[in-house]
Amino acid sequence: MNAELSSVEVRARVHAALGDPARLAIVDTLVHGDASPGEMGHALGLPTNLVAHHVKVLQDAGLVTRIRSEGDRRRTYLRLVPEILASLTPPGLGAAERVVFVCTHNSARSQLAAALWRHRVGGPVASAGTHPAQRVHPRAVKVAHRHGLALDPAGTAYVTDVVHDGDLVIAVCDNAHEDLAGPDAPVHPRLHWSVPDPVRVDTDAAFEAAYTDLADRITRLAPAVTPAQCRPE
Repeated sequence: MNAELSSVEVRARVHAALGDPARLAIVDTLVHGDASPGEMGHALGLPTNLVAHHVKVLQDAGLVTRIRSEGDRRRTYLRLVPEILASLTPPGLGAAERVVFVCTHNSARSQLAAALWRHRVGGPVASAGTHPAQRVHPRAVKVAHRHGLALDPAGTAYVTDVVHDGDLVIAVCDNAHEDLAGPDAPVHPRLHWSVPDPVRVDTDAAFEAAYTDLADRITRLAPAVTPAQCRPE
């Protein structure tokens, strides 16, 4: 936890330093090359005192460092510290042996999420329900096929039959998240995605919207998950 707080504090300081348009312009300029404070002021139309102020803030945040010229030793250049910019990315979720998506009936959202993960990310993935239906909803199968994904119409399962230690469990509906929130729940999701239930509306457009929502979330999540030494599905 202390490491996480430290990371948050560092990122907050960097974001604050970048919150001024002039400082952001300085960083943008240094992405492509180094510059002396005088050159920076000339390029951005800033007076010397303002350049000095902004550079100090950026230095304090660890974004910029000064290097002395090998030619004229009286001259210094500003250089970007790119790894500090890279640190703005939130910390990952760590290793997961498998990703398991859970919804109430395991008939639409969790099925689509698992199929999307398998297609886009790869690695062990599964889906389950807190109260699984007997079959996958036909519209879920339809939207999956439209996007080149395969769903087994009869492949539903109960959450306790699927989830094991080491799984990253993601509840993709509010009911499943709330059902599993109590201390006595058999499974505790680590993440919750509040994806509207397309079955309530029961139109192709609603299922397409659920697919798009899940696809966007998976795109954001995938880089944060580190594959562990995975067991077979």
